[in-house]
Amino acid sequence: MAIDFTLTPQQRKIQLRSREFARDMLAAARSAEQLPTAEQRFLATRPIYEAMIAAGFLRKCIPREAGGESEGLVELAILAEELYSANAGVSLTLIGTLLGLLPILLGGSPEQRGRLLASFLRESGAPLAAFCATEPGGSANAASPRPGEGVRTTAKLEGDRWIIHGRKSWVSSASGWDRRGAEILCVVCRTDPAAPPERSVSIIAVERPAAGFVFEHAIESLGHRAHLLPRVRFDGVAAPRGNLVGEEGGGFVLTAASFTGAAALVGIFGVALMRAAFDVALQFARTERRGGIHAVIEHQAVGYALADAKTVIEAARALAWRACRAVDERSPAADELAIQAKIFGSEMAVRVISDLMRIVGVDSYDCECALGRLLQDALALPIFGGGNVGVRRRQLHAILKRPGYDPLVEGKAD
Repeated sequence: MAIDFTLTPQQRKIQLRSREFARDMLAAARSAEQLPTAEQRFLATRPIYEAMIAAGFLRKCIPREAGGESEGLVELAILAEELYSANAGVSLTLIGTLLGLLPILLGGSPEQRGRLLASFLRESGAPLAAFCATEPGGSANAASPRPGEGVRTTAKLEGDRWIIHGRKSWVSSASGWDRRGAEILCVVCRTDPAAPPERSVSIIAVERPAAGFVFEHAIESLGHRAHLLPRVRFDGVAAPRGNLVGEEGGGFVLTAASFTGAAALVGIFGVALMRAAFDVALQFARTERRGGIHAVIEHQAVGYALADAKTVIEAARALAWRACRAVDERSPAADELAIQAKIFGSEMAVRVISDLMRIVGVDSYDCECALGRLLQDALALPIFGGGNVGVRRRQLHAILKRPGYDPLVEGKAD
């Protein structure tokens, strides 16, 4: 059969194991969200993150050809939905580490993979990686020609080392557990100021410890309260010449490739949050009468709202799975589908959770109710990995404008 959404035995095993771990371990990490500062909340999750590493979840995110256990993005989406629905913040620390490794996984040489990925393939410790792309003041116009600034972080080759200067912000776990930096920082930086913007930017892998790495402050984010989003500075940080990932001047292409798979996963994050919110609203509707004779679910308006929410969840999951499959198969449609999955899943999450809060009523505004927390987490999704406004304009719109664009394109790449 050409179209089949039945999980393979291996995928079902991953789903059930992830669901069990999420229920037994991740739900308990919510207590960390009550601590007063962003760093305290993040540090309180370290034992849970270490348990995720020990259970092999990071290895399950890394492709087999790089030494991990992942068979592809579809399996990763199944795993991510289960973990993220239980605790978005800690799960994002895991997926953020994968994102930090993606430039190496996609564009690194065999030597770089063997050298830089070793600590991330062990089932021990708490290794972190970060993709340092966003800069203070925003990076929406990273490829802007002069007089625009574009990417402001610079790297200059001095002898056999790259010397990096600049600042980055909103980068998951970039400062590590101790403000001294994650194990690997893939830094997007300008390596040739004289070249056109599309050929002036590269990605350089910085290894911990790195003299000149400065933690500036931790952002107090609205959602994902136990996840660390620091602002950091590179004051003459040195990296070996051999840590240039991919080709010099190929940073934009490698960044775009890294964010294609990540976009599809944002769609799955939306599914996970909607799913968790639906469970809360359904339980409420089944058990609460609100002073009336019948359970709330007996009222048509409530039944219709629940039915609409469940329909959107199923549609968003199907689109995200299709996008992940397209990425795995290197389909010509992969970029478009991944962007669509991100836009639809993220924006529907905000709308659906808001609608479900109307079923519960004013009690959903109480911090004791999970719906408010889920909405706070969902609000980040439309602005993750490039805001949806910019994604529509720069990526999806650009695809639609291509002279050879075929809206019915299917199949694998040649």
